[in-house]
Amino acid sequence: MEVPMNSTQSGPHFPVQHQSLSLDIKGNKTDIVISKYEDTFLLIVAQIGCMGTILAAKYACFFLGKFVLLSMKDESVFSDPTYNVSVLFGKRNEPLLQACARQLIEHISGSGSARSLVISLGLKDHSQGTLKDIIVAVIENRLW
Repeated sequence: MEVPMNSTQSGPHFPVQHQSLSLDIKGNKTDIVISKYEDTFLLIVAQIGCMGTILAAKYACFFLGKFVLLSMKDESVFSDPTYNVSVLFGKRNEPLLQACARQLIEHISGSGSARSLVISLGLKDHSQGTLKDIIVAVIENRLW
């Protein structure tokens, strides 16, 4: 289904709460889908028509030599939050993609959600400006 440029839709028939939009970022048509699952947000950003690099981002804490996932109610026990971002599939030598995932998981946890984030970035343009525009668009259309 084609979505007009700069529009948002939320599908009433899809069983998972989601937002989808299509916009122009730096001259590239960019499709964004944000899905909210019980314990995870899935974010797909595509300019190339496929998934691209897939990253996982979690809010965690290093405790007794191990990373432990926290719920927001456990946060008061630890003074410094830790965000763990890892590349699951794709380009491992793109630090800006990891920075994008980190900024989004920081925003998610800062908004009071303990959900993790799986993000797919299939981009033509990996520039800092493109990634900033993606972050702004996702935050404006967030489900958290």
